[in-house]
Amino acid sequence: MTSIEAARRAAPGLGLRLAARELRGGFAGFRVFLACLALGVGAIAGVGSLSEAVTRGLEAQGRALLGGDVELRLSMRPADGDERAYLAAAGRVSETVTMHAMAAAAGGGGAAFVHVKAVDGAYPLFGAVRLEPAMPLAEALATRDGVPGLVAEPVLLGRLALAVGERLRLGDRVFEVRAGLKREPDRIAGGINFGPRLMIAQTDLAGTGLVQPGSLVRYNYRVALPPGTDAAAWTERLRADLPRAGWRIRDSGNPQPTLKRLIDRLTVFLTLVGLATLLIGGLGVAGAVRAYLESRTESIATLKCLGATGGMIFRIYSAEVAALAGLGILLGLALGALVPVAAAGFIGELLPGAVAIGLYPKPLLLAAAFGLLTAFAFALWPLARARETPAAGLFRDLVAPAARWPRLPFVLLIGAAGAALAGLAVAGVEDRAIALWFVAGTLITLVLLRAAADGLKRLARAAPRPRRPALRMALGNLHRPGAPTGATMLALGMGLTLVVAVGQVESNIARQVEALIAEEAPAFYFIDIQPDQVAAFEETVTGVPGVGRFQRVPHLRGRISRINGVPIEDVRVGASARWATASDRGLTYAAAPPPGTRVVAGAWWPADYRGPPLVSFDAHVAHGLGLGVGDTVTINVLGRDVEARVANLREIDWGTLGINFAIVFAPGALEAAPQTHIATVHAPSAAGEALFAAVTARFPNVTAISVREVLDSVARVLAQIGAAARAVAGLALVASALVVGGAVAASRRQRIYDAVVLKVLGATRGDIVAAFLAEFALLGLATGVAATALGALGGYLIVTQVMNAGWRFAPAAALADIAICLALALVIGFAGTWRALGRQSAPVLRHD
Repeated sequence: MTSIEAARRAAPGLGLRLAARELRGGFAGFRVFLACLALGVGAIAGVGSLSEAVTRGLEAQGRALLGGDVELRLSMRPADGDERAYLAAAGRVSETVTMHAMAAAAGGGGAAFVHVKAVDGAYPLFGAVRLEPAMPLAEALATRDGVPGLVAEPVLLGRLALAVGERLRLGDRVFEVRAGLKREPDRIAGGINFGPRLMIAQTDLAGTGLVQPGSLVRYNYRVALPPGTDAAAWTERLRADLPRAGWRIRDSGNPQPTLKRLIDRLTVFLTLVGLATLLIGGLGVAGAVRAYLESRTESIATLKCLGATGGMIFRIYSAEVAALAGLGILLGLALGALVPVAAAGFIGELLPGAVAIGLYPKPLLLAAAFGLLTAFAFALWPLARARETPAAGLFRDLVAPAARWPRLPFVLLIGAAGAALAGLAVAGVEDRAIALWFVAGTLITLVLLRAAADGLKRLARAAPRPRRPALRMALGNLHRPGAPTGATMLALGMGLTLVVAVGQVESNIARQVEALIAEEAPAFYFIDIQPDQVAAFEETVTGVPGVGRFQRVPHLRGRISRINGVPIEDVRVGASARWATASDRGLTYAAAPPPGTRVVAGAWWPADYRGPPLVSFDAHVAHGLGLGVGDTVTINVLGRDVEARVANLREIDWGTLGINFAIVFAPGALEAAPQTHIATVHAPSAAGEALFAAVTARFPNVTAISVREVLDSVARVLAQIGAAARAVAGLALVASALVVGGAVAASRRQRIYDAVVLKVLGATRGDIVAAFLAEFALLGLATGVAATALGALGGYLIVTQVMNAGWRFAPAAALADIAICLALALVIGFAGTWRALGRQSAPVLRHD
């Protein structure tokens, strides 16, 4: 019986005690291990915790954010007497009216596009409006000396050079600015508005002349139900009792579904980026465990010579790795749990009261599971190798490390851990399709980067021997045993691939927005043109010198209520059509196909058609609704259901920003309904200013929307989103840098030996530095080129297949990414090897 076996029988916990004794020596070999796990787990836990905090906050503040227990919205018509009576019988009711309009300083000057909100005396039912200077809202909106008051966001006052106490013209009426609007509790319930907010009393709206038959006006009714009333059940009764009202209904359980969907999508994206960071960190885990076990080769060999079994060796070092993995995961969970606290101030400015600080177990458990699976999957390979290698082989590894595979059961176990990690990635997010694409893309990227690393080694081995010693040594270091080539290309390549893909997507979107601004987009949209103003409006527009293309169409609003007789609430709506059913949509009627469309199914109706109602649908929307030619769709227009047969489907080029509608009726169905007209006008900047002045002066009720300003705003928002996405993708690059640093540090002993030998042979410190820099320059350049190619391919697939947009390679962004990779490789490589230059030769040679 060997001494080890006797000791094990005498003390059953010997393996754990040996593991604990080694851990008491410190974590010097596991700093990268801990950092990689903590960073990846922290990213996933932080994203999940923040998403949960915002979602819970929205639910907790639902009544204040929505403005009531239930909100009901009608377009272009107010509720009738029966509808108002029904709401009044249910509880306290507040009515607000919202619309877009033009506002101007009463003394003359420029006009500005605004979002008007007219409120009644009961507003707000929940929460409070904050004004500056502070005063009650009713006092600010009251009429004094025959002049009504208003409050407006400071950005509007700055744009019109107005101060509190000065006067502003809205439509046909003059108002006095009483205060700046700092915060309204239900702002997010109204969705995104490009114009600054202006608030007046509802009783003063009629005097502006802005509300005309067919005007694009929304009537919002907020209801405060009696305590204990189930809002969802009440809304179901409302739909049953008033089925033809055409309400858009929301309750306080989900005050802003669009915002909730945005949060869910951002959570999916950021969670997957966090998972990518964790997977890159997994390479660091594998490298750290391998390097640590290599540093313990003598101890393992000695233990085996004394009789330790492979199982005991596996248990000792598995216990060490498990303890350290648990520590790294706990660090990551602690960081992730603090993210909502750190982000509460910033998000609170955007979404007041929408962050519920707390400890959320679900995202933390999910992050911990990701961390455990990653640590297990990536640490098992080097642990299994150490278990199976005989003592003689371990001693040989001190001189000539050999590549070995673990036994088949361990290989299968590693594969099962990887499959479980992929399954958890798919099951742990809302959008399974995106997660599946992510998993597939990650596997393909890893395989291709591994192939690129092997190819670089073969090229370095087969390359002619350069005359310059530094370059010759650099090429040799790329393919020598234990070289960090594979780890560097995998880790740095994965991180850079993600950064490149994000950069290419951002560049393509920005380019398309710039192209619209420069070429295709009209200068202005004009809305709320009354039918009796059409002739005068066209005369005004065409009378401005320099004006280009002009397009005008009738405009109504309607809501899809039934598909083939089935209520829309019971229809399974695909992703491509959800936007069309979320609220009321713009409608028009036309004798000829609108410009920028192509009929892809069915046929267009004759120009003089006067039969039963026909409708043309956008092909993508129709697909999401399950509609085909010959099916029927019911659309509620101003409280009246219009059933029409689908005559054709169209593909629409939305990129031109011209007037187009997903739903177009044949002539004869909508002409008698109250309606307005909308128009687009193309004009250069000089003519655009004159056009804006002429239209706003002659038609106070017509709203002019500068497309260039809107696109500029979109471009700024996209730039901010792109910067945030790059910052998040940068986490993966940080993890890559940690892994590469660990791989370089693991080869420090070999580099010290190389440096000493070169010094003995007469090389100067500059020669050695040149050799090391040449090695990492070649490695960084090869990694940058490979990652840029893969990232560009990923960006191409996202832009063309997901966004259905045109693609153009962005060489400037690609060159910048390659330069970043080259710089990172040089900095990390040199930082990990410079100490080798200062080592004395004699001690190293005596030791080796």
